[in-house]
Amino acid sequence: MATAEEFETQAVSPNKLQGAKTFAASYAGEHVAGTEFVIGALFVSWGVSANDVLLGLILGNLFAVLTWGLITAPIATDTRLTLYAYLEKIAGPGTIKVYSVINGILFCVLAGAMITVSASAVQVLFNIPPQTNWYPTNLGFVGVVLGVGAIVVYMAVKGFKKLAAFAEICAPWMILMFFVGALVLLPTIVDGTAGVASLSSFDDFLNIANNTIWVQQPDAGVGFWHVAAFAWIANLAMHGSLGDMTLLRFAKSSRYGYFSALGMFIGHYMAWVCAGIMGAGAAILMGTTITQLDPGSVAFQALGSSGILAVIIAGWTTSNPTIYRAGLAFSSLNSKWGRTKVTVVVGVVTTIVACFPFVFSQLLGFVGIMGIMLAPVGAIIVTEHWIFPKIGFTRYWSKYKNNTTNFAALATWLVSLAVAYWLESSGTLHLFFILIPIWLFATALYIGLAGAMGAKASYKESKIAEVAELKRKKAEAEYLANESQASASASPVQLPVLASLAKYVSYASLIACLAIGLAAYINNDMESARSWLIVPTIIYFITATYAYIATQSSAEDESDSVDTKPIQAS
Repeated sequence: MATAEEFETQAVSPNKLQGAKTFAASYAGEHVAGTEFVIGALFVSWGVSANDVLLGLILGNLFAVLTWGLITAPIATDTRLTLYAYLEKIAGPGTIKVYSVINGILFCVLAGAMITVSASAVQVLFNIPPQTNWYPTNLGFVGVVLGVGAIVVYMAVKGFKKLAAFAEICAPWMILMFFVGALVLLPTIVDGTAGVASLSSFDDFLNIANNTIWVQQPDAGVGFWHVAAFAWIANLAMHGSLGDMTLLRFAKSSRYGYFSALGMFIGHYMAWVCAGIMGAGAAILMGTTITQLDPGSVAFQALGSSGILAVIIAGWTTSNPTIYRAGLAFSSLNSKWGRTKVTVVVGVVTTIVACFPFVFSQLLGFVGIMGIMLAPVGAIIVTEHWIFPKIGFTRYWSKYKNNTTNFAALATWLVSLAVAYWLESSGTLHLFFILIPIWLFATALYIGLAGAMGAKASYKESKIAEVAELKRKKAEAEYLANESQASASASPVQLPVLASLAKYVSYASLIACLAIGLAAYINNDMESARSWLIVPTIIYFITATYAYIATQSSAEDESDSVDTKPIQAS
């Protein structure tokens, strides 16, 4: 009987590896999310200039992509292990228990923020007032959160492949909705900006951006480098702290880590900028400040019922993989529990957390703290994986010494956290600037402590393990080479006529959404966009889903006809 367990404690077998399209869709879907409405709007409230936002996000997101591509993906595809399984190999079950509890709790809070964002859209349908306090002020909102949470947990339980499929269908439409929403509300902002009658050049856009959207405050205390640093550390738990080993271990190539650029420059650049525009426009329309609006209210002002759907789906595409990661974190405490059961329990706890709106109103500070708390562990893993072989130390030395806990790793993590807390609380460094010094500190400290505790010694078990690992990698390389040859010689997948028609109709539906947005911008006709966007949206999801299912079915039929024997990892 098939289960949803997915190589939680062992290397992924070659026949379960996924292709490029899966990761392109996963990153685009996960990082074009409901929280982009929150973060994009909060940049407006920071009091930074338009230039700080537009240029700072380019640099920070570039650093994030390079971290995924140069660090996380290569280690994930080299080991084929989850972060938790690999950290246990390095630091022992004692350390992993502490780490998994902390990491799991942090992911629960983050996923809770996504569910709250989705619920903020549903509440518009029931005329529930925006929830901007740290606690819920309406019982109906709690009911909405529980309903949304149940769906999210169900999707997370279905596992990685189902999450990727969901993201693959939703991502193109979600990306378009942010852009269309900004187009629809731009005329409102132009009308609210003195001295600008229309947008005829980029200079005009900068003019309204600096005077009406990102209005610089002299005493804000933040600027270009704060924006850039935040963009880098916003997903530090996934890249610099290696949390995305959990997903990238399924990648056929380490190059797939660079698909994070789709998430960063579409989701964390275009979507953040568009969300700022929508937030500023919605605040003008509703005669309030952007801090008094939740994502559902902003999206509804821009896109009507399509905006509600956009926020709901945007929250799902991020909360699903986040709960999936949290489930893996807690299941690593005891392999007998199983990921499925743990994910259900984690989902229930996360949904309860989501009932308290503070989880998204304090999101910027939370993701910064989360990243810094986990960053020293990323430094420890990188040090053991890459630096130890270069300086003559033995990888996994603590395991070969039969230690339950790698005290060098645990001490490095705790001391690094103490130093990070001192740097921030003393005012020495802003929270967003702590990453590099704390990473360097953790690296140097771990090398020193590990060397003193036994990493310099040689262990016979190390040679045996290296031979077994080389055998596994050779089997994987042979399997992928055979698969590549089979794919090259195979005929293209032929879709049924109806499925092909559905695919092209789904493309036409996206074009129609864009056309409606452009027409609303040109004619300053926001009401038409709100009313009509839902029509091509519904058509898109029906046809895209049908085409996707038909494509997968045809691909499986084609695969069954190819005589390729899977090579299992040893």
